[in-house]
Amino acid sequence: MSLASEILARRMRLPRAQTREIVCEPDLRAAMDDGAVLLADRWVARAQRARHQPTVLVRSPYGRRQGVGLIFGRLLAERGLQVVIQSVRGTFGSEGTFSPFDERADGLATLRWIEEQPWHRGPIGMIGPSYLGLVQWAVGADAGAELGGLAIQFSASQFHAQTYAGGSLSLETTASWLVIVAEQERRAAPIAIARTLRRLPRLLSELPLADLDELATGGRVDWYRDSMAHPLRDDTFWGVRDYTAGVTKVTAPVQLVGGWYDIFLPWMLEDFCALQAAGLSVQLIVGPWTHTGPGGASAGIREGIAWLRAQLLGDSRLVRPAAIRLLVTGERSGGGWRELESWPPPDISEYRLWLGDHGRLEELPPRGAPAAGDRYRYDPSDPTPSLGGPVLLGRRPVVDNRPLEARSDVLTYTAPALQSPLEAIGPVRVELFVRAGSPFFDIFARVCDVDAHGTSWNVCDALARVGANGFEQLRDGSWRVAFDLWPMGHRFAAGHRVRLQVSSGAHPRYARNPGNGEDPMTATALRAVDIEILHDEPHPSQLILPRSGDSGLTRSAGA
Repeated sequence: MSLASEILARRMRLPRAQTREIVCEPDLRAAMDDGAVLLADRWVARAQRARHQPTVLVRSPYGRRQGVGLIFGRLLAERGLQVVIQSVRGTFGSEGTFSPFDERADGLATLRWIEEQPWHRGPIGMIGPSYLGLVQWAVGADAGAELGGLAIQFSASQFHAQTYAGGSLSLETTASWLVIVAEQERRAAPIAIARTLRRLPRLLSELPLADLDELATGGRVDWYRDSMAHPLRDDTFWGVRDYTAGVTKVTAPVQLVGGWYDIFLPWMLEDFCALQAAGLSVQLIVGPWTHTGPGGASAGIREGIAWLRAQLLGDSRLVRPAAIRLLVTGERSGGGWRELESWPPPDISEYRLWLGDHGRLEELPPRGAPAAGDRYRYDPSDPTPSLGGPVLLGRRPVVDNRPLEARSDVLTYTAPALQSPLEAIGPVRVELFVRAGSPFFDIFARVCDVDAHGTSWNVCDALARVGANGFEQLRDGSWRVAFDLWPMGHRFAAGHRVRLQVSSGAHPRYARNPGNGEDPMTATALRAVDIEILHDEPHPSQLILPRSGDSGLTRSAGA
C-alpha cells in the first residue's frame, strides 16, 4: 500500500484494504476490430497474480497512471478486485483518433480480449464516472452474460441532452472539457490546464462560438467542430453516440450514483426509470454532490467497490439493500438520508404555486380579466450571469442568489412563509406564459429557498430555448413555455419561503441566445429582447413542486 493510497482511502472512507502488495502490469496491447491497438494496465494483488479471476474494466480518456491508476487501479486492487484500465482510442498511447463518446465497438472488442486472457475467469464488471460511465452504457446492451455488473457514477446513456440542455449549448461545461482533453497530454499538463481554465471566462464572451476551440487551445479541434455543427440529437454525430435504446437490454445489475447538482442528473434518472420499469436489477444513490466534487467521487468509489465485490465475488456484506437512497437537502433537523422503493416516490402530490402581482407566489390560481405582466429586457451583450448550479467544475453549487436577483433582468416570485416544513422529493416543472419582442429567446427558471434572514439559496433550475423546442404560441401571440427543472430532494423549513426566479439567461453556463434567429455558433450580431411574464386568468403561470407524504419514505444512515 502506498502512502498516497492509504491517505486517499481514509479520506474516502473506503473499506479496509485486504493487501498491501499490488502489481501493475503496464501497456498490455489489445487489438480492436480495425487493427488499432489500445493500451491497458492490469492491477492485481501480488499474491493473486497467477490466479484466474473476475476482472473490473475501466475505459478512460484521461490516461491510466497517476490519479486514474491510483483511484481505479490500486484502491480497487487493494480491496480484492483485479482491474484493467484501458486508454480509449487516440489517447495516452492508444492508436487511432479520439472520437468522443463513440465507444461501442472498441468496448465490445476489449471485453472479448479480456475473455481471452489467461489471468481472467468469470464475470467482468465496469466502474467509473462521467465518460467512464458512458463507456459502460456503450457496451451494456450487447455484452451478454459475460458482463457481471456496472457501477456508473455521474453519467447517463447519452450526452447530447446535457451538451444541449434545454436546446441551448452548455457552454461553460463544454468549454471546460474541451480544454481538459486538449491539454491533458502536454508536458506539465496540470499547469497548462489550470492556466487555460483561468483565462476561459473571458473567452466565453467572444463571438463566434464556433472558433472557441482555436481561442482556447490554439488550434482546430475536429470533434468539437463536428459536434457543434450537428446540434440535433438525431444528427448522425450524436445518433451513433446515443445508447439510450439499449438501457433496458442490459441484464447485468446496475448501480447509479449521482448528485442533486450534477450536470447529468435528469438523464441519469431517466436511465434509472427505464431499468426500473423493465424490472431489471438497479440501485440508485443521490447525494448533495457536484460532478467533480470530492464528496461525490468518494461516495462513487465506496459504493462501487461494494457493488462490484457483490456482483463479481459474491461478497454482498457492504451493499445496502435499499433500491434507492437519497440525501434530502435543506432543513437540517428534518433532512438526511431516505430510502425509497421507486422514483418518483409513489406518494407525492403536486404542489402548485401560481405567479401573482407584486412578485408573489400564490396557492390559488389568478382570477379576473387579462392584465399586464412583469417586464424586463434581456440584452445578450450584457447577459444575465450564472450563479451556482450544476456545471462541470463547479465546487460551490449553492450560493446566495441576492446579487443575481437585484438585477433588472431577473424577476422573482415569492410565497408566504411556510407554517410547517415542506418536503419536496421528485420532479419539478414550470409553466410560464410569455410575450416577447422576438420569437428567439430563452427562459431560465430557478427555485430558491429563502431563509429567515432573507438569503435566497438556489435549489434547482433549468433553461429552455423557445425558438428551438417547438413551444406553443397562443392566438394572442404569447408563448406557453412549460419545461422540467432539475429534480429535487429538498426540505423547506417552517418559516422559510419558496421563491421562483425567472430570467432569460445564465451566462456562461449556457450560451447566449443572440435574439435574432442566427445560429448561436456562428452569430456575431446580438439583439436585445423585451420579455413579459404573464400571470392573469387566461395565462396562469405556475410552479409545480412535488409534495412528499410519509408513506414509502424510510430514514436511513448516511452513504
